Parts: sequence; C-alpha cells; structure tokens
Amino acid sequence: MARWCYRHRLLVLLLWVGALVGMGATASAKGPDYANVFSLPNTDSKTAYDLMTKAFPKASGDTDTVVWKVERGSVRDEAVRARIQPALAKIARMPGIGAVGSPYAGPQGAAQISRDGTIAYAQLTFTERANEVPQELVQDVVDTAQDAERGGLEVELGGQAITRIQQPPTGLSEMVGIVAAAVVLFLAFGSLFAMLLPIAVAVFGVGIGLFSTQLISHVTDVPDIAPLLASLIGLGVGIDYALFIVTRHRRGILRGMEPEEAAVTALNTSGRAVLFAGGTVCIALAGMLVTNLRFLDGVVIGTSLTVVLSVLAAVTLLPALLGLLGPRVLSRRQRRRLAAQGPEAERASGLAAKWSATVQKRPRTIAVLAVVVMTVLALPVLSLRLGAADQGNDDASTTTRKAYDLLAEGFGPGFNGPLQVVSVSGDTDTLVQGIRETDGVARAAALPPAQGVTVIQVVPTTSPQSEQTDRLIDTLRDEVIPKAGAQAHVGGVTAVSKDFASVTGDRLPYFIGTIIGLGFLLLLIAFRSLVVPLTAAVMNLIAAASSFGVLVAVFQWGWGLDLLGLGKEGPIQAFLPIIMLSLLFGLSMDYQVFLVSRMHEEWVHTRDNARAVRVGLAETSRVINSAALIMVCVFLAFVLSGNSGAAMAGVGLAAAVALDAFVLRTALVPAVMHLLGGANWWLPGWLERRLPHLAVEPAEEPQQERTPTAGGATVVYGFVRDAEGEPVQGAAATLLSKGGRQLDRVTSLADGSYILAVPSPGTYLVAITAAAYGSKARHVVVGEEPLVHDVELAGDEVDAVNRPSTARP
Repeated sequence: MARWCYRHRLLVLLLWVGALVGMGATASAKGPDYANVFSLPNTDSKTAYDLMTKAFPKASGDTDTVVWKVERGSVRDEAVRARIQPALAKIARMPGIGAVGSPYAGPQGAAQISRDGTIAYAQLTFTERANEVPQELVQDVVDTAQDAERGGLEVELGGQAITRIQQPPTGLSEMVGIVAAAVVLFLAFGSLFAMLLPIAVAVFGVGIGLFSTQLISHVTDVPDIAPLLASLIGLGVGIDYALFIVTRHRRGILRGMEPEEAAVTALNTSGRAVLFAGGTVCIALAGMLVTNLRFLDGVVIGTSLTVVLSVLAAVTLLPALLGLLGPRVLSRRQRRRLAAQGPEAERASGLAAKWSATVQKRPRTIAVLAVVVMTVLALPVLSLRLGAADQGNDDASTTTRKAYDLLAEGFGPGFNGPLQVVSVSGDTDTLVQGIRETDGVARAAALPPAQGVTVIQVVPTTSPQSEQTDRLIDTLRDEVIPKAGAQAHVGGVTAVSKDFASVTGDRLPYFIGTIIGLGFLLLLIAFRSLVVPLTAAVMNLIAAASSFGVLVAVFQWGWGLDLLGLGKEGPIQAFLPIIMLSLLFGLSMDYQVFLVSRMHEEWVHTRDNARAVRVGLAETSRVINSAALIMVCVFLAFVLSGNSGAAMAGVGLAAAVALDAFVLRTALVPAVMHLLGGANWWLPGWLERRLPHLAVEPAEEPQQERTPTAGGATVVYGFVRDAEGEPVQGAAATLLSKGGRQLDRVTSLADGSYILAVPSPGTYLVAITAAAYGSKARHVVVGEEPLVHDVELAGDEVDAVNRPSTARP
C-alpha cells in the first residue's frame, strides 16, 4: 500500500483534498447540533428531572440573566428604571427572544430584587438552545444591556449563551498548538519541507474528523466538549505518528536508500507501529463505554474517529507527500553531506548515547530520583474532589463571572445553584417546613402543583461547588424526605453534577482495571514477556497519579491559575479522570511500544539485556522526547480554548505526557530494566506456546541475506581500534546466530586483533563491546573464505544492529 500511495501520489493527494473539502462543505451546510446530556439512569436527580419534564413541559430555549447593581440608592429608583426598562423592552423585541422576566413586572417580579434593594436581575429566555442561538443575537443582547450602564450603575450578564461570545475565536488554540509544534519540528528536522509533513497529515486527519463529528451530532448526543477533545488528541497523535514515520524515512535516505524504498521501509516498520499505537488509543477510548455514562459516548465517537483518520492519513497521505518531496525531505546541509561523503553509519551518538550510558552506570540513583519526583507530584491527588465547573470558575474579568458574583452577593451563594425537590405524594407543607428547618437551607418555597407533582425550590446557603452543598443534598435525601413521609426526589443542576461525580467515582476502579488489564495483555503478546507489561502497568498508574496531582494543585488549589488566566479554583470536572486516563493510557502505550520494541529487537539479536536497554534508549529517546514536546505544546495551547473542561484536559495531559516521556520512559523505565536484567524478558514456556504472535515493528529486510548452509568452517577476523586508530585490548568479540544464539566469544589482544570461528557460510551477528568505549554490532555475510571485519569504537556512541555487510574478503 505504501508503494502504491508513493507512486500514485497526485491521486492520493487529490482524494484527501476532496474528502476534506466535501466533508467541510456538508458540515457547514448542516451546522452543529451538540447536546450536553449529564443525566444518569437510576439516579435520584434523573428521576426528579423526568417528573419535572412530564409535569411542567417547557420550551427548549436557553435562559440567561441580566444583573445590575447600584452603588447608592435602590434599583427601584426612577432614574435606574428609566435606563433599565427601555433596554429590557428593546431586548424583548429582538427576533429570537421568547420572553423577558423583569423585576419591575408587578408583585411577581419583586422576588428578583435583593433585600437591600441594590441588586436586581431579569431572566431572558431564547427561543433556541444556547449552542443554536446566533452569536450576533447574543452580542446584540449584551451590547443593549450594557449600554444602560452609567456611573454608579453596573450591568452584567450570565448564562450559557452569553458564555459563547466571550470565548476566544474558534480555532485559536489549534492554531497556537500547530505553530508551537512547527517550531519544534523545524528544530528537530532542520528542514522546512520535513516540518510541514506532520502538520499537513494532522490537519487533514483532524479536519475531516471534526467535520464528521459535527455531522454525527445530528444523529446522536455529542457534547460540545467532544470536538475540542477530538482536535486536542487528534493534533497530538497525528503530528507524533507522522513524526515517527518521517524520522525513519529520513534515516533510510541518509543510510543510502532510494527515497521510494526508504518510504516503503518506513511504512513497513514505523508505519506498523503507528497502526498498533493508534489501535491502542482507540481501544483505550472505547474503554470509556464500560462506564455506561451517556455523556461520554459522543466523546468516544468524536475522538476515536479523529484518531482513526489521523492514522489513515499517516499511512496513506504521508507516503504520497514523501513521494512529492523526494530527497528534499532532508535539509540542504544533509543532502550536501550525503552527496559528498556517502551514506552515514547507523549509530546513536551525542547526548542520547551519553544519557543512555549514564542510566546504565547509575540505575539505582536515577530510579530513586525519578520515584521521588513522581511521588511528590502525586501527593495532591489525595485531595482530589470531583464536581462540575460553572461560571463562578470563569476569569474575574468576564461578564459571566461578574454576574455570578453579583447574584451571590444579592441573593446568597446558593442562588446560582438552586435545588429542586420534586414531590409526588405525601404532605407537601410538612416537607417544605422540614426543608426550611434544615441547616444549610437559605429558603424554600413550593410552586403550584401540576399533574400531581409539586416542585419545591430550595436555595442553599452555600455555593453550588461547596462540600456543604453536597452534604445538604445527602441530608435531604436520607433524612428530611423520609422523616416527612413524602415520596420526593432531589434534582437541579447541582444535584445532577453531584450524582454524575458519584457515579463516575464508583465506576472509575472498574475502568482503570479494564484499561490496565488490556494494556498488560497487548504488551504481553507483543514483547513475549511478563515483566515488561507489568512494569508498563505500574508506570501508567504512577504517571496518572502524578498528572492528577498537578491537576489538583492547579485547578483545585489554584496554584498558577491567575498566571494562566484560568479563573477561580474549584473541583475537578467529574468526567475528566475517565477521559484523561483513556488518553494517557493510549499515549503511554505509544511511547512504551516505540521504546521497548527497539530494546526487544536488540535483545533478540544479542541476548544482552544491558546492551538492549542501552541501545534502545539511545536510539529512541530523542524522537520520543521530540514527540512528547510537540504534544505538550499542543495540549497547553488548549488553555486558550475558553472551555474550562478543555483547559483542564490540556493542562492535565500536558503534565502527563511530559512526566511520562521525560521522567518515566527516559529515566525510570530503563533504570528499572537495567536493575531487573534478563528477567525483563522472562516468559514461561507453556505461556509462550499459547500466545499468538504479534509483530509491532518488524526489522528491516536485510540485503543479500544468506542462511547458514552446509560447508566447511571459516573465520571472521580483524582489529578493534578507537577513534584515533589506537588498538583496543580486552574488547569482547561475540559471534551470534540470527536467532541470538552465541556461537563464539573471544577477547582482543594487545594489538586489537581478534578471530571468531564461523561454523559454516551464512549471515551472522558480530558484536564488539569494551568497557571504556561504546558498543557495535553488525550483521555480516560470510562466504567460503575468511572474512575481515575491522571495528572502530568511540566513547560517545551506541551502535545499532546494522544491515548485513560483506566487509573485506
């Protein structure tokens, strides 16, 4: 497939452009139809909601609020009414406004004026839901209301529709994330064309995914946060997956391969790993379905679809783009050096190799430091409290936050989140009296009954996000209602949020067990080891705890909220743990697969755990860290989205990815694998025979490969020298079969010479290791005659298992 896409690159590109334009046009014509469905079956708040809907059917329009305050006098003063009433009347005449409930409309409106007379509010009912109200109408409402302001008269507005116009422009966070990723890619590649490739792949995958999610919202409930999360994860994985493939492609060209063969090899190796990684992310996202939380169904659909399209773009569109660029995927300097000096040797050098050697020398120290860092960051998670964000968490400069604070000042903190006690039988008067006498209740009043259902409006003395309000809901349900002998249920937005958090917390352990167990099984099959998947499971839990610790410190304790411009501290969104754990599991699996697959390949060839871990870390740490840095930039950009849920997810995932890549995969995992030694790859024989085989990233096909054949014995011999040409004495020279079986092992002499006995002609692996230098391993093809194989060792490199060579006869 990769070769076909490479050769038919113009056709593939046109198909993707047509798909993007076609889906975009269709989605724009249909428009979005997002719906936030937080109600849960078999919960008290859901029962209350169903009873209210049946007895008091209302229009589906959104209800927002206009709040005003006077510094002196009363809102009843004629001077105030002369400015407010014309504004409300003008708003009421606007197309799209269903009703305006004014505090000046007779005795009924008197309840909308605070006791001291300094604050009042009016309710605006739109004819449509908040996400369907035209932004032009909302802006007209805000402008008309705030035009009534004067010295000593403050006017603010609150509600879901109002929130939409104070959010940053759509796509701002995505654009900032893309620009930041572009900078990282340019620094990593040094080539403008290579930088553009991952971004183009991500834009196509995410663009079509978002348009598809918008269309799907017309046939099922998709929350408005789903497209934000889909673009967040889609940009991250789309750019990262393309980065892995482009890196392998560029490496192939630098090793002397033709661009087409390099692209095919890259897709057959890293492309397979991308398919596996994308599959694990989708499986992790699908794990959210086991929670049976309807709100998350749309999130699963949107994010999974975007990930699938990003993977599809990486394995089809990317080879087509590579075909269009050819050798220009390399920087000019790399092309000039390739032309002048020929193909490069395959080795890892510089900081990556030095760090890998350091981890091997001091695994205990590095492991302890990494554990201490992760533990300290995880401590705040002990204070984790789930809930729901509201406009009280908005930035203090926004009109929604000011309106929220004015209503709390004039009518009490609980006014922004009243409870509805819905009674269907029993003595209502007794129930109302019992509620009024309950600690934590500011006031309670029963509305006129309808169809045998009575709704009692209860205003708590504390804010909707307060723990005291949660305890009040429990008191009403467990004590007050049963004592009154009534059949009643507690509902309202605050009660729904509490029930959602409770159900989420109850189901979270099952969800964690499911995704950890699934990850264990996948890694067990891929790497034929019990210890590797067990280590990965523990690391995932450590990463999750530490990232949630950061999340609690920032959003619940308020550390740095002002610096980030993220408003006021509050509980963590109830749905966030499940979403974050799904994404974190998938991304952690990606990094684990790319890291350990290279270690596993080296282990299969050499059966040397220390070398396998050292080479694997040295070769993959740079690309993993670059990929992680890109994801951190993309995720942090969503702080600018204006959506508190997306901002929380962005900060949490950025912290999770940074800790996972820079601390766990770069330090703790290799340190632990060095300490465990050969036990890393242990698997009982009976289990080995029963497990299916899964090749995550197969080794590249060797050139001129020959298998051992019957014939006379021969030798491989040569000299081991350092970078200055001086002989290296005492270097261990090992001859291994392709399967990793040791056939001969000798030590180099004072002049650096060695001789290895070869049983018969064929392809073998020669590994040279010296304590004060790096290591080298190379496949060699041995014929009927002795083979000369000289080796140069350097202290700042870790050589990979290279393609076969025939050396000198």
